Parts: sequence; C-alpha cells; structure tokens
Amino acid sequence: MSAAALNALLMACALDCRVDSRSIVMPTRLKRPPFWRHLAVTAALFGFLGYLGYSALNGQFGIESREDLLADITLLEARSNALQAQIESYRHRASLFDARKLDPDILDERARELLNMANANDVIVMVDRENGEPSSSSLLALPENQLTSIITATSGI
Repeated sequence: MSAAALNALLMACALDCRVDSRSIVMPTRLKRPPFWRHLAVTAALFGFLGYLGYSALNGQFGIESREDLLADITLLEARSNALQAQIESYRHRASLFDARKLDPDILDERARELLNMANANDVIVMVDRENGEPSSSSLLALPENQLTSIITATSGI
C-alpha cells in the first residue's frame, strides 16, 4: 500500500470513530503530599493534647481547684444549715399564732410589745441594752401607790 492510500484509510477511520472525551483515559502520576503537612498535623495534635492536660490540672474544674471547690461546698453547706435552722425557728413562731392552738399569753405579750403599752398590774423591769442587766432608776425608791399613779397618768387610763 502506498502512503497516500494509508493516509486516506486513516482519515476515513478517524471520521467513522466518534470519540467521547470521557472515555479517554490519560495516564497520571501520583503526587506525594509534602512532608511538612504531616508535621503540622502532628504539632497541632500535640498542642491540643497539651491544652487538655493543662486544663485537667489547672483549669476551673481541674485537680488543683478541687480543694477550693470542696471548701466552697463545706461553706455553702454550713450556710444552708444555718438558714434551715432560721426557717424552722420562723415556722415554730408562726405555728404559735395558729388559731386552733393560740396561746393568749404570747398574743398579749406580742401585742403589748408592738403597741408599746403596758397594763397597770404589770411589773416592768427596764434592762440596759449594753450589758443586759436591770437598770437602776429614780422610780425604784417610790412606793407602789405613787408608781401606779404615775403609770395611770402617763398611759391615759
């Protein structure tokens, strides 16, 4: 075959074959990732591990701050117990004013204290607030009938 005939045959064959661009496979060469990328990932992981270790020792909830947390817990438990005792005291005082079991003496004492009044038959002892002892007065030397007259005159009875 002559070169012209071979050339014509190749041209006819090229026109007959429909070539799809997806069916063409090109040889590729695998590319290795750079070595510094492995080192950067390793360094980042070690840095994160160091952060976690530091937080486990010195962080807000770490081993070092555990003693502070335990001290805070005991302090708060003591405060809670003191407040609970105060609540129980208030509940007891409130139960004394219950209508079914009202004590007239307590009611009378509380009313006189709030109204700042006294009965003519009451014995009043003045107490010094600083030392808690009865205070002396010039009225102690007076006889009982003069004291009652003074009390009735000042109370308006």
